[in-house]
Amino acid sequence: CPPPGDSYGVLPRPCHALVLLNPQSGSGRALDDFQAVVQPMLAEADIATTVFVTERPHHAHEKVRDEDLSQWDTLVVMSGDGLLFEVVNGLMERPDWKEAMKKPLCILPGGSGNALAASINYYAGYDHVAKKKLLTNCTFILCKGLYTQMDLVSLSTASGKRFFSFLGFGWGFISDVDIDSEKYRWLGSARFTLGTLQCLAKLRVYQGRLSYLPMATEQGSSPAPRDPQAPVTNGHIPQPAETEAPGSPPPDSLLVPLGQPVPAHWTVVPEEEFVLVYAIYQSHLGTNLLMAPAARLHDGCIHLFYMKAGISRVTLLKLFLAMSRGTHLDLNCPHLCYVPVRAFRLEPRVAAGIMTVDGEALACEPVQG
Repeated sequence: CPPPGDSYGVLPRPCHALVLLNPQSGSGRALDDFQAVVQPMLAEADIATTVFVTERPHHAHEKVRDEDLSQWDTLVVMSGDGLLFEVVNGLMERPDWKEAMKKPLCILPGGSGNALAASINYYAGYDHVAKKKLLTNCTFILCKGLYTQMDLVSLSTASGKRFFSFLGFGWGFISDVDIDSEKYRWLGSARFTLGTLQCLAKLRVYQGRLSYLPMATEQGSSPAPRDPQAPVTNGHIPQPAETEAPGSPPPDSLLVPLGQPVPAHWTVVPEEEFVLVYAIYQSHLGTNLLMAPAARLHDGCIHLFYMKAGISRVTLLKLFLAMSRGTHLDLNCPHLCYVPVRAFRLEPRVAAGIMTVDGEALACEPVQG
């Protein structure tokens, strides 16, 4: 039974799905698993599939950006989170993005990092599961055909890039683990355990300024005054709002350009040395990492975590072990801070460390969302 207050749509029957599948994702079993587990269930549910197997990076991005999508009722991504990131950003680049983004999206776990699939499994009230059982649960959700809204976060960088993110933005320890462990992809999700131990051994500290707009203060306080004719997207001024082109991307209404100080009603974190910063909008960071137990698909909230320098390796390991059950905040660790926010900005002092968006690596530079 859907939670009260959520509005749900229902896929038509019969239903035609475009399945975008990355055969290299995770330990390389996505195509086999699709044929063995997914296809028989979809056939029973009267869901016909067109399977598009990606052959290179950005292949899915180009497909959904350029293709006429009207022949499909839903887009299904069978991969890790990286392929869904491509699909979302491909859809947002279309001139008709407002219509295209109404097309229901489904994630089926086929990668080593299946954070959104694990989050949806959690929101649906199912027991914590992984691998084939998680795939079966997510396929069952597709067979039922219920869909609802999901928040996206608009991220913009100092160099003028703009991304739309469904999972999270990270800098420091977690991003290092994510990218450093790429070489162990064949291990599946165990790659993250190995990567965590390796990054613990060479624990690094990152210097920068973190600012945010808390959830509570946003209502009733006026943003910093600025020219009303100039809504700001990623640091450059687009057309005035009244003459905004029909296909232009949505303006970032809570942000001022990265070159300007944050508005006065924002909070600036006094510390400037961090082990990690992670802004997550779903419950799970990975199949076995329940980072934001309070998160929901469309709560209008960015769950911001940051860890101040000075934490011991033993305490950090304890926190990550507790995160598998979502009990890390119960440890009341003074180095770990959590705050629900509407927007954030991170300005690294030097271009050190890896930044990630939805698990994909970014160059280290000032960013806001």
